[in-house]
Amino acid sequence: MSGHSKWANIKNRKGAQDKKRSVAFTKASKDILTALRNGGGSGLKDAIDKAKAVNMPKENVDRLLARFESRKGNLINCILEGFGPHGVPVMVEIETDNKNRILGEIRLIFKNSGGSLGEEGSVAYFFDRVGEIVVSELDEAVQLTLIDAGAKDFDGNSVLTEVVDLKRVEEEIKKIGLVVEESGIVMRVKSPILLDSESDLNDVVELVECLEENDDVVNVFAGFDYHE
Repeated sequence: MSGHSKWANIKNRKGAQDKKRSVAFTKASKDILTALRNGGGSGLKDAIDKAKAVNMPKENVDRLLARFESRKGNLINCILEGFGPHGVPVMVEIETDNKNRILGEIRLIFKNSGGSLGEEGSVAYFFDRVGEIVVSELDEAVQLTLIDAGAKDFDGNSVLTEVVDLKRVEEEIKKIGLVVEESGIVMRVKSPILLDSESDLNDVVELVECLEENDDVVNVFAGFDYHE
């Protein structure tokens, strides 16, 4: 889960059908890999079904499964931190079997975007680690019910929780009958950098997209907001 649904519509409106197809395949791949990391089961089946729904070729899915199986014994997790264009703080969650290689790749992506990869702790203090549940709809009555269940805050159709309360609030949402579109632990920026032009926005979104396209990147969290 990316934890930055604010730019989802921007990416979707950016363009051409082949771009939309690439974004859909990237998201499907990430969902499959997340399900594999979580032990497979029904989550993996759901992720593969969603990949089929966006016409992702079977050979792509098979390649993901085989690659994960061959690497899973050597995978390590880490968080990389840096500043993107226009001073936007960015945190990149990585799962890799070659930390030196991925460091070089991520550093180059930041450099090409006009940003820079930083040291550990250089960006983390801009963010809070929280649970986030994106639902199909969210009205005031539902919000009051979810506050009683442990919801901490709301942002559009996102329900924010303490990390320890994520599953409990998610179960309450399902009991109410709402559709959970995404759920997971995210890094949420405390004070987002406000971007005031479409050009600046595109600079940051392009960095995020380049990072997300890397197979070893699990999540990208960028601390920005934008008002049209």
